[in-house]
Amino acid sequence: MKKIPITFRKRMILYNLLVIICVAFIISIYTYSSYKKDVVDNETASSVNLLRTLSFRLEIACDEMINIVQNCAGRKSLFLTSILSGNDMRVSKQSELYAAQVLRDLCAISGYNQYIYKITIYEKGSLFIQAGTSSGSYNDADCLMDTPWFEELLNKDIREYTLTLKDNPFSINTIATPQLLPLIRPLQYSKKDLPADAWVCLTISPKLFQDAIELFPNDKSIFVMTDDLSVIGAMNMDSFSLDELGDLLNTLTDPAGSLRTRLSGLDCVLIWERQPISGLILCEILSLDQMPINPRAIYGTIGLVFLSSLVIGFILSLLFTRYLIRPITRLTNHMEVISSGNFSPNPDIETNDELGMIGRQINQMSSHVSELMESRIRDEQEKLRLEIKILQAQINPHFLYNTLDSIKWIATMQHNAGIVKVVSALSSLLKNMAKGFNEKVTVRQELDFLDSYVTIEKIRYIELFDVEISVEDPSLYNAEIIKLTLQPLVENSIFSGIEPSGKPGLIQIRVFSEDQVLHIQVRDNGVGMSEENIARMLTDTSRVTKNYMSGIGLPNVDRRIKLVYGDEYGLQIESQVGVYTCVTVSLPLEFIP
Repeated sequence: MKKIPITFRKRMILYNLLVIICVAFIISIYTYSSYKKDVVDNETASSVNLLRTLSFRLEIACDEMINIVQNCAGRKSLFLTSILSGNDMRVSKQSELYAAQVLRDLCAISGYNQYIYKITIYEKGSLFIQAGTSSGSYNDADCLMDTPWFEELLNKDIREYTLTLKDNPFSINTIATPQLLPLIRPLQYSKKDLPADAWVCLTISPKLFQDAIELFPNDKSIFVMTDDLSVIGAMNMDSFSLDELGDLLNTLTDPAGSLRTRLSGLDCVLIWERQPISGLILCEILSLDQMPINPRAIYGTIGLVFLSSLVIGFILSLLFTRYLIRPITRLTNHMEVISSGNFSPNPDIETNDELGMIGRQINQMSSHVSELMESRIRDEQEKLRLEIKILQAQINPHFLYNTLDSIKWIATMQHNAGIVKVVSALSSLLKNMAKGFNEKVTVRQELDFLDSYVTIEKIRYIELFDVEISVEDPSLYNAEIIKLTLQPLVENSIFSGIEPSGKPGLIQIRVFSEDQVLHIQVRDNGVGMSEENIARMLTDTSRVTKNYMSGIGLPNVDRRIKLVYGDEYGLQIESQVGVYTCVTVSLPLEFIP
């Protein structure tokens, strides 16, 4: 199936559109996030002001209640002004009626009379008066003093007026008002020895806080709690867990603030404020799902921003690519001219920008190509002349082979086996060397070539050394090896190991394989070599003397193997001075097909 070509201009427009879409997408997300953040911040600020207003109202109410308790506890003259009986200050029945009326007036003046469930002033054996919205009873004082919290509230510090929610201790209207908020203080002017013998108790109805909350919009989730997290007023509390809310409030140390959090699985904002005197905690929960976020307006804005970015980006992409494509078109046209065989330079493509630099390079390249073509023509002509000379030079080795063959037959006729053996070995060596050094042969062929070399050297050195060959697996005879790999190694063993020792030696050749790697070891019992010589042996390519038949040293063999098979293969040398030298050839195990 033929592929539809995509031009550079189309590709540039496509890439620009992808970038523009990404940018427009990021801008849209940022716009939506900013809009949502602004809505949340505005709603939070509005709720903070609302909660502050509620807190201010409740603080005034608590201050009025505390003021009533302080007046009753500290000013005896407030109730007993002129109705006294004798020197013992006993209050008559008329005095009690007057004091009760004063107490009712004091509650009415505060403006919160309807939320005072009951205020009781008690002095053992002399005074017991009550006022409030609930009817009194002769045993109310006893009911209060029998509660488990009476002593605790009575003995509080005079400056501590923290409100706590308690069960209604009175026997009347406990069903209508099951819980109250008591404030108890000892009468400071009383001469009684015990605080429990003279005290004032003001019980506040929780309806005060519930009525204050209901003055606000009924879609709000507002809570009023005491310091011990008892709810005394709430609106829309069914959607949230009070235990979870209480645990969160216990972790907040600031007196007021707002916090983005999750409550009852809803993403919301918690706004809270703690009153320093009463200890009341006011909080409002804003659910983000119920905030007035207009999705139509925000989606319309995002869509307009997105489409505007696409249109503007597409127009700019067309203009940009049109400006960019012009010099590219000139370059492609000139390349077509070059491909047709015309290498003349074109000055129009050499502009003053990056594409102009490419144009200059193309003009220089076309000039170089023209010069190279002319040079190639000259080289081809020279090559033809050299091939003729090579053909002529081949006559000399063939003449040498024929001459050696004639010498061999003359020696055969004269029954001189030594000359026949040497001439045959030399002829085999010359034929193999004339074919080149880099072709690959089998291990068997390499060993045969090595045998010809060893034959000549044994006659030369009069049996100075022996050679033992061990091939562990017969199949390794067909393994592949670069020609003239073993001859330089044996040659090194003769000239650098056995000959300097001055005594007969043994050269052992072992062929084996491990993990698909062919190893050939050439070991001699000559003079050995030091560590410095070993390190220098594989790096010094100049260590070839006139005694070397092939002119190939160990560094050259190692280099040839690495060039053909890679750096993990080559030669490894182990030696001990005066004992032995062992050269190991490692190359991949391959077989010639």
